[in-house]
Amino acid sequence: MNIIVNGALGRMGQEVCRLVQEEGHTLAAAVDPAGGAGCYAHLADYTGPADVVIDFSNHAGAVEVVDYCVHRGLPLVAATTGYTPEEFQKIEDGAKSVPVFQSYNMSIGVALLARLVGQAAAIFGGCDVEIVEAHHNRKADAPSGTALLLADAVKAKRPDAAYVFGRAGHHKRQPNEIGIHALRMGNVVGEHEVIFATDSQTITLKHQAHDRALFAEGALTAADFLVGQPAGLYHMDDLLGP
Repeated sequence: MNIIVNGALGRMGQEVCRLVQEEGHTLAAAVDPAGGAGCYAHLADYTGPADVVIDFSNHAGAVEVVDYCVHRGLPLVAATTGYTPEEFQKIEDGAKSVPVFQSYNMSIGVALLARLVGQAAAIFGGCDVEIVEAHHNRKADAPSGTALLLADAVKAKRPDAAYVFGRAGHHKRQPNEIGIHALRMGNVVGEHEVIFATDSQTITLKHQAHDRALFAEGALTAADFLVGQPAGLYHMDDLLGP
């Protein structure tokens, strides 16, 4: 594949660029606002051959990257977190013209976790659910997009669920609450834990990321899946299959 990496100078962008070349693909263009030797400052500056765009930049650039992909007819792997409702709407609109793969977490393991969380929520319908996530102290958005993805997996089985971000004050926990708690500390790559508790037992499902390379691996897997697909919005469930 000929791959454009947007956000190429960020931590994840550098991982993707390295893996693209290690796995025998072609780095068609590295794009980052900082520019520099061998790096385009804007997507529009590159008009050469490409098969797909992998975006690990910033959510604020959603309009630019979607417009570029639609204009060129290129599939987009949208791997950024923190999208506003308006930015996510832009992605949904773009998916009407080109295939777009969107996930708040590119880990295949997290995708499997989300599936297991949904199954547990269906089986233990009346249990208390708490989600705890931890990331490095430089992460800007909280809770993480992955924590919200996991909460959504529960809500799909329990439509009356209400998200409670952190907990403070003097009132009892309500039965339909999904508690979501964010930790920011040190250099933690990413940890997500979903706890299902009844009066008689507790089930804990947990995923730990040991190396950021796993997100780059997932992004490349998503890109390979996306190339050749018709226009539409795709997620990890589509990649995992039934």
